[in-house]
Formats: sequence, C-alpha cells, structure tokens
Amino acid sequence: MLQILTHDILPVFSMLALGFVLGRLDKVSKTEAGAINRIAFLILQPALIFPLISALDWSSFRVGALAGYAASQVALFLLTFAICRLLFRRELLESWLLAMATIFVNTLLYIWPISFLIYGEAAALPVTAIVAWDAAISFAFFIVTTDLMANRGAGPGPALRRIAANPVLIAIALGMVVNVTGLPVAEPILTAMGFAGAGAAPLTLFALGVILSGHALRPTPLVATVSALKLLAFPALVAGAVWAIAPPEAWQTLFTLTAAGPSGAMAFALALLYGVRTDAIAPVIIWTSVLSLFSLASLA
Repeated sequence: MLQILTHDILPVFSMLALGFVLGRLDKVSKTEAGAINRIAFLILQPALIFPLISALDWSSFRVGALAGYAASQVALFLLTFAICRLLFRRELLESWLLAMATIFVNTLLYIWPISFLIYGEAAALPVTAIVAWDAAISFAFFIVTTDLMANRGAGPGPALRRIAANPVLIAIALGMVVNVTGLPVAEPILTAMGFAGAGAAPLTLFALGVILSGHALRPTPLVATVSALKLLAFPALVAGAVWAIAPPEAWQTLFTLTAAGPSGAMAFALALLYGVRTDAIAPVIIWTSVLSLFSLASLA
C-alpha cells in the first residue's frame, strides 16, 4: 500500500498539490491558472481524447460491467440531487453540479494515469472502458445539460451553436466517427496529438490546484455529506452492481478503484463557466482529492 501510494498515486497528485501551494503563496495567480486551464481545455484535452476514442476496441469491453457502473451513477446522482435540493435547499444548477461531483470521477486526468502506472496498459483495460464511457457519454451529457439549464431563455439556436463549437465535444464526435467508420488517421497527426495530449493532465491538475487554493477548506454539513457520498457510497454501489453481474475479478477491482477516485474537476469548471456558486463544490473536490489518496492506495 505504501509503495503504491508513494510511487504511483502521489506523483500524479503532486501537480494538484503544487498548484494549491503556489496559489496559497501567491506565486501563481488565478488569472494565470485560468489561462493555463483554458489552453488545456481547448487544445490539450481534445488532443488527448480524440486518439483515445478513435482507437477504442469496444468489443473488448464488458458491457454488463459498464451497465452496472452507469446504473450506479444514475442512482447516486438522483439521490445526491434530491438531498442538495430538498435537504440543503441549494439552487437548481448548483445541486446539479454537486450531484455530478459524486459520480463523475477524475478518470481521464487522474485515475487513468495512476492505473497505467500500477497495472500497465493491458491490465488497465477496465479503467480505459470507464474513461471512454465518461469521456464520450457522461462528459458530453453534463456539458450539454448544464449549458441548456444555464441558458434556458436563450432558445435552442444559440445553445446548439455553443455546443457545436465546444472543442471537447468536437473531439469526442470526430473520434466516434473515425472509430465507427475505420477511417485512417495520418501518423503525424497522431504523433502531434500524443505530444500535446501528454500535457493535458499535469497542466489541468496544476491549474485546478491554483484555482482551488483561494477557497475555504471548512467541511460544512453539505460538503461533508457530498464528499461522503462520493468516497463511500459510490464505490460501494459500483462494487455491489459489478459483483452482481459477476465479471472477471480484475474488472470488479478496477471499477471499484475508479469509483473511489476524487471528484472530477469538470463540475467546478462548469460552475465557474456559468457563474454558479463554488463555496461547496470547491471544498468537495479538495477533500475528495486528499482523502481518496488512502482509499486508492488500499484498493490498488
């Protein structure tokens, strides 16, 4: 457990921690971090996502296990959304994003590189399946629905134009087209994307750490509840669902490992983009990022 923590998990987490420390010391401003995050989102993440989606072998994925994971996401999302709205009386869009934070794990930028360090490419196939699911389906769903909810009075035309111009959604769509049609992609293009995509995770995590450094860490009842649902309820739901379907042991182990990861930064990024209050979302990401270090090390 200590070997995995120090050699595989902490090196990835260090970029988030470095950004947080430098932000607290005023060595890197939030404006600079915002610029870094924007470049990572507009350029590096699409370069990371397109080769992933286009080269996927969907036939190698366990559909039943993915269905169990997706069902766990839906169940916990609805429960968290109801708790935030009815118990804590939070606004609609904030409740939506807090619920997203419990089921949208930082798979692409955090769990995926960690799993490759621990298990290698072949053994990390289950994590790759979840990365593909979250990148192609969950990520796109929350980008689209959040935009529509935040701009309900703007009409469908402007919403469709914004969605169609989103570089991450474009990368997902093009990757799916290439995957389904079997169209070849020039090797120099893949090389360029591989070179650019390698910077997506460290830059995004660093920028997130800087931005989060300006938020209070106090665990309010809302923050504690959402964090507990993310770190305890979600892995338990996924473990139970995947066990019931009885896939190979490696899939159950790695699906549970992924579910135990920290909340994805996208909920926070969407909150910033649409002017949603972040006094609860930011601490949830911080606390789940820190506390998940120990759960990930033990599960791995």
